[in-house]
Amino acid sequence: MADELKDTILENAQGPAKASGDAGSIEQHKLTDQIEADRYLASKQAAKSKRRGLVFNKIVPPGAE
Repeated sequence: MADELKDTILENAQGPAKASGDAGSIEQHKLTDQIEADRYLASKQAAKSKRRGLVFNKIVPPGAE
């Protein structure tokens, strides 16, 4: 899903923002909105990950008891 969104963002960035013709006119979502959607989906995917983003470990030097 994320790869599809990246491809869509790239395709939309290369194309025109507005287009009109005999059949009517179209307008795409703003690029900033598309980037924000990509960030949101990436953060949701990261939150589902079993790995934690921050791990605390206690370091004990050798010989200390």
